[in-house]
Order: sequence, then C-alpha cells, then structure tokens
Amino acid sequence: MNLFQAYIMPYVKKYKGLIGVTIFLGCLSVLSGAMLTFTSGYLISRASEMPATILLLYVPIVGVRTFGLSRAVARYLERLAGHNAVLKILSELRVKLYRMLEPQALFIRSRFQTGDLLGTLADDIEHLQDVYIRTIFPTVIGLCLFVYAITMLALFDWLFAIWIGLCLSVIVFVYPLISLYMLKKRQRESKQKRAYLYRLFTDAIFGLTDWMISGNKEQWIRDFMEGHRKSDRVEKKLAYWSQSRQLQLQIFAGFLVLLVGLWAGIKAEQGVIAPTYIAAFTLVTLPILEGLLPLSHAIERIPAYYESLQRIDSIQQFVPEEQEVKKQIQTSEKANIAIEHLFYRYNGEGVDAIHDLSLYIPFGKKIALLGKSGAGKSTLLQLLQGAIGPTAGKISINDQLPVYYGEHISDMMGILNQKPYLFATTVENNIRLGNQEATKEEIESVMKQVKLDTYIHSLPNGLQTQMEETGQRFSGGERQRIALARILLKNTPIVILDEPTVGLDPETEYELIETIFSALKDKTIIWITHHLIGIERADEILFLDEGRIAIQGTHEELIQTNERYQMLYKLDRGQ
Repeated sequence: MNLFQAYIMPYVKKYKGLIGVTIFLGCLSVLSGAMLTFTSGYLISRASEMPATILLLYVPIVGVRTFGLSRAVARYLERLAGHNAVLKILSELRVKLYRMLEPQALFIRSRFQTGDLLGTLADDIEHLQDVYIRTIFPTVIGLCLFVYAITMLALFDWLFAIWIGLCLSVIVFVYPLISLYMLKKRQRESKQKRAYLYRLFTDAIFGLTDWMISGNKEQWIRDFMEGHRKSDRVEKKLAYWSQSRQLQLQIFAGFLVLLVGLWAGIKAEQGVIAPTYIAAFTLVTLPILEGLLPLSHAIERIPAYYESLQRIDSIQQFVPEEQEVKKQIQTSEKANIAIEHLFYRYNGEGVDAIHDLSLYIPFGKKIALLGKSGAGKSTLLQLLQGAIGPTAGKISINDQLPVYYGEHISDMMGILNQKPYLFATTVENNIRLGNQEATKEEIESVMKQVKLDTYIHSLPNGLQTQMEETGQRFSGGERQRIALARILLKNTPIVILDEPTVGLDPETEYELIETIFSALKDKTIIWITHHLIGIERADEILFLDEGRIAIQGTHEELIQTNERYQMLYKLDRGQ
C-alpha cells in the first residue's frame, strides 16, 4: 500500500480549498516581495537621476508602500490558512489513530511496545504536520515561482530565459534529488534511533524499581547514553549536510544575481530596457531565489515522513477490515465456549505454549485455572480474548469462530484483572463506562450487588466522589469492586478473572471472591489464580502444566483423589 496515498492524499483532497488558498497566498507573498524589491530598485535608480519634481517618483513610492504591506498581509494570511488546514488534518489523524487503538485497548500490551506507541502518539502525528507546512506548500509554491519567473523573463529575452531556467533547475530539481538520495538512509536511521530511545526510556521508567533492585542502573545509563550518542552522530551528519548545502546554494544564488545584473546592464546598453531598470531586475532575483532555496530541505524530509507513516500503519494492521467485522460473533445473553485441539507457539520458541488443548465450557459454568508461571495460563487468556490467534486448532463461541474479536470482545467478555483501568473522574463515571446508557437505578443496583453501596453513600459526595488517578482514592479491594460493578453493568455472558485478588490481605481477598461469585452467579467465569482461597466455589478446576491440562476435576474430587492437588491446597493454607 502506498502510505502517502492512504494517509496524506485523502486529506489533500478533502481540504483542497484551504490548501489551494494557502498556496495562492504563498505565491502572492513571494511575488509581493519580488515586486517590492523590483520597485525599490527602480525607485533608487530613478531618484539618483534627481528628477525635477517628486511627483515623478510618486508612483514607485506608492508601489513600494503597497507591495510592502501586501507582502506582510499575504504572509500572515498564508500562515493563518495553512495552519488552519494542518490543524484540522492533525485533529482528524488523532481521531483516526484513537479509533484504531480504542478497539485494541485490552491488547495494547501484547501487540505494541509502550515506547513505540508513545513515540507514535507524541512524535509521529506531530511530525506529519511538516508534510504540509515544510514540504507540500513550499514545493508547490516553488514550482509556481519557477514557471512564473521563466515566463516573465522570456518576455524580454527568451534565450536568456532558457539559460536562467537551466540554472534555476539546479536549485529546483538537482539539489533536492541529490539531498533525497544522500539523506534517505540517514533520515530513516535518525528516526529509528529516536524511536529506540523512546522505547528504551519508557521501558526503563516503567521498570525503574526492577533496575534499582537488580543493580543494573549503571548498565542502563551506559546503554541509554550510547544510544543517545549514536543518535547525535546521525543528527550531526544531517546538520552538516544541511549547512554545507545551504552554503553551496547561497554561493550559486549569488552567481545568478550577478548573472542577471550583467544581463540587465547589457540590455540597458542595447536600449532594450531603461538604465533605471538594471537595479530592479538585479534585486528582483533575490526574493525569487528565496522562494526556491527551501525546496531541497522540503524534498529531503520525505523518508522521515515515510518512517512515521509506517509506524502509524503498523497500528492499522490489527484493525479488522469492515467485511470481517460483519462476521464477528453475534452478541447473546448466553455463550458456550468450545476449544478444540488448540496449539500456540511463540515466534522463535522451540516448544508450544499451548499444546493440543481441548475444552468445552457451557454457559454458566465456573472454571478455575491453576498452574505455575509459564504454564500457559496467560497465553490461553490472550487466545480467548482474541489478542493472538492460535497456531492450530480453534476457539468458538456459540459455534462461531471469532478469528478477530476487535471491539466486539467487550460485548461477550468482561475482564477483571489485577489492575483495572480506573480514571480520575467520579465513581459514577467509572462505573458508567460499562454502559453509557445506564440509568441511576441500574448503577445503584450493581453497586448493591458488589456490596459497595453503603460505603459509597457514606462519603460526602456519594457517587460523585472523585477517584483520583488510577483510583488512588480507594483501597485495592474497593477498586476491584468498582471495576466489578462496571462489568455487571455491561452484562456480558462471560467474565474472565485474571488474578483479581493479588496484593489483597486474606480477609479482603476472601470477601471479594465471595462477592464476585455471588454477583456473577448467572455468568460463565474463567478464573485464573495462584491462590486457592475460595476455590471451592468453582464448578471445575483445571491445572495447566507446559500448555497441557495436567489435572481436571471438581474440588471435592481432587481433594480426595489427587495427591498433587492435596499438597497445593495444604501449601496454600500454610499447612
């Protein structure tokens, strides 16, 4: 797919009116500057002849004032129109990016690295404004000026116009293409190194405690500084080329000014133009060249834009096509899950994380999933959510194959994990995320089901109490109850519990488990846990080992017949 066709051209077409006005005003600004210097040159030359009356200079004086004002006004309006168009485009790009990310909210950690995602949000979208401001607008304006300058000069001397056209082609075409060729690799390298630093720094912040405890702080600092130095070296090479190219172009521009000055002198001597126009023709070259010189810088930035577009497009790849969305699982009040000969192997691994797993979970059944770290519990959870697809086998819900859940996952599955997403807003707003159309009575009902209504109403502001960032206003058990209330309000037939009681004291843990199973008595529950507190509430217990079901049965069956389960049960209770 042509990324520029996908992400740039649709907006150019949509805002062609504003963009056209911007380009017109840009050309008008440069031409006003050209006429200002042309008129000024003529005025200086004419005034040096000491005319008999000031009235003979009145017209060029008015022209200087007019073009001086029109240049400033045109430049201001150009910036106003151009930035208006670009800000509209960026706002739509941000919305588009959000709509790509929003259905994947549950899968962001498994699909993207945090640093890459932050780099895309903080750097790439903002970087794309330069596509219009520093590339499209200057390039089109420069090409218009190029054609206009050659055409106007041809009215006086078409042979010299061809010669100047060839000389200006060096600025308009040759140098931009050389810059693009020479800097293509370095531009991308620079972008990649900045993205690497984003990723490294972000991962380090999130894992700061681990770095400190492990004693690898100095090693991380060395790695980060080395990456920073490499990025600086690339940036210096880019800056050196930019400065040396600018010097070369300025020298070449000076040569063209002298060339036009000599031509004007010869034409004045031949009587083709008046001597007072020598300075005018010479000076008018300066603003024309000023409008053409930025073309090299405009074109050389294309590889950097492409790198940004690739990163944005990498998010798009996980969004199902519209025709796929129509094939999503149909929402229902009941849901039966069938797992048939399921295999999954991570890239680069020699063994399966999930190996030939088959399981049927009828609606309303409560499954507890046990197993040591690395046994495959989290992998199975991601497969159920649709965050990853199986290597072989299939998972179906109500006999439908949910190859890509997309945003429809939330219509079938509610998820209560260790750290639920809670926002710095009111308790009511956090619960209402489960169902935006919920009434006050429905919110009160779910609050009562999670046994939090008495406490919330004892607060001065009740449901309007601010939760603060990540819900810090409340304890861990209270945060989990609020998240559970949100799930109840959503009313999904399947609820996945991903170790929701981690970090809670035993008494709070037991009370929360009792509340969860009581509130979700009519739902299918898949409960991933390391603790066996409340395990008796599960209809069936599965113990995963190396991606296979090693133990399966009810609590009563396993506590009587399975020695391994008996040992785990005793260990969990400190016996």
